[in-house]
Amino acid sequence: MSPTEIPGASAPDDSLIDRETASRNRLVIALLLVSAFVVILNETIMSVAIPHLMGDLGITASAAQWLTSAFMLTMAVVIPITGYLLQRLNTRPVFVLAMSLFSAGTAVSAIAPGFEALLLGRVVQATGTAIMMPLLMTTVMNLVPPHARGRTMGNISIVISVAPAIGPTIGGFILEHFDWRWMFILVLPIALASLALGYAKIQNVSAPTKAPFDVLSVILSALGFGGLVYGLSSLGQGGGAGTVFPSWLPLVVGVVGLGVFIARQFSLQKRDAALLDLRTFATPIFTISVVMMAISMMAMFGSLILLPIYMQNVLGLEISQVGLMLLPGGLLMGLIAPLVGRLFDKYGPTVLLVPGSALVSIVLWTMTTLNPNTPVMFLLGLHVTLSLGLALMFTPLFTSSLGSLPRHLYPHGSAVIGTVQQVAGAAGIALFVSLMSMRTADLMAHGVPELSATSQGIQLAFLCGAITSLFAIVAAFFIRRPPERPMDAEAVPGH
Repeated sequence: MSPTEIPGASAPDDSLIDRETASRNRLVIALLLVSAFVVILNETIMSVAIPHLMGDLGITASAAQWLTSAFMLTMAVVIPITGYLLQRLNTRPVFVLAMSLFSAGTAVSAIAPGFEALLLGRVVQATGTAIMMPLLMTTVMNLVPPHARGRTMGNISIVISVAPAIGPTIGGFILEHFDWRWMFILVLPIALASLALGYAKIQNVSAPTKAPFDVLSVILSALGFGGLVYGLSSLGQGGGAGTVFPSWLPLVVGVVGLGVFIARQFSLQKRDAALLDLRTFATPIFTISVVMMAISMMAMFGSLILLPIYMQNVLGLEISQVGLMLLPGGLLMGLIAPLVGRLFDKYGPTVLLVPGSALVSIVLWTMTTLNPNTPVMFLLGLHVTLSLGLALMFTPLFTSSLGSLPRHLYPHGSAVIGTVQQVAGAAGIALFVSLMSMRTADLMAHGVPELSATSQGIQLAFLCGAITSLFAIVAAFFIRRPPERPMDAEAVPGH
């Protein structure tokens, strides 16, 4: 006999169950957001520490730069594997794995006696970071209904855009007052607290499925994505001078490895055994969003690496001043992200992407005029405007791209987006720095003073970024709000 047939008995209160589920989901997402912010922050926090590390560890500038480049390289290699992990394991063990790796890497870095140990710590850190971001995005897509995803993705945009943006500011402040090891000592208790709280509070909110693991795909993925990021990072450090092989060789290995990897995934998809399911690209909205995201990441990371060089080497600002100059833009991105999410939920992506991409393009074109006499406040205004444009773009791109996919492709879509972010970020750094370096060296060889030569080299780098940004404006008109599916929709696009 059912409860409704028993005198005096009452059925379970569905509204109470719904409230409990919603409360659980909010807690899970909040813990993932805080943890992701901590791990992503470390991707760029080392970018201002190169002079200190060169002196303390007795290493060259190119070696010190690999503390950031190796982080990106590891991310690019590990992220494609996260699609498998998120299918095979539940939410809680994946979180514990990610934060344990990050905490262990942070501890190793904090006590590192030399460069090799510090580099190892950074690689272990990056392994945990690589798992965290796809976990966050996939969990949000599984728990949040389509009509409310914009607001939640706005919070994710804070993590993805603000954390790298304020990394140099925090790093500069720490280096101004403490030893470089404090960049890790201060982060470690926060990471351990996140791990303990997540272990105690995070509940399993996903349903693991059996997923095959193709070892050859992992090897090809490492060669392909790793080769691309390594090659691009080498170019960004001046063409790989001092290496025992040509700087173009890793790029060739990367392109060939990526080609074979893609071919193998197409073959494995026929029996649903792909490490990274490329049927995500069968959805036009996803494909266009990913292309636009790649352009945006190139602009953001290219600017983050070039502006400090310009402010220090051309304008003569101190490292602490550089950090403070970059802070308002990062804070603006954080403040506006929730609003952008609400606007997306109400109006869709076009009204945000078109003005956002236009603002980014206008700023990059204006930066082609930077010179030794550019007022500092004018530069600050440019960076704040650039941050505003990027903030208007990230939330609609994340939400539209993943929202256009069927639910079973969320892990693979998250892995694709994470990989594209790393490769595009490395490409932006390599492109901007290489163009600046080549132009500066050429002008100095013809007798142009270093200050003027550096300024003109930076102008050329931003010119390339400005031209690339025009493609993002065109792409913005083709991204539409994804059609709302039931939360359990499983249809495969094109099938």
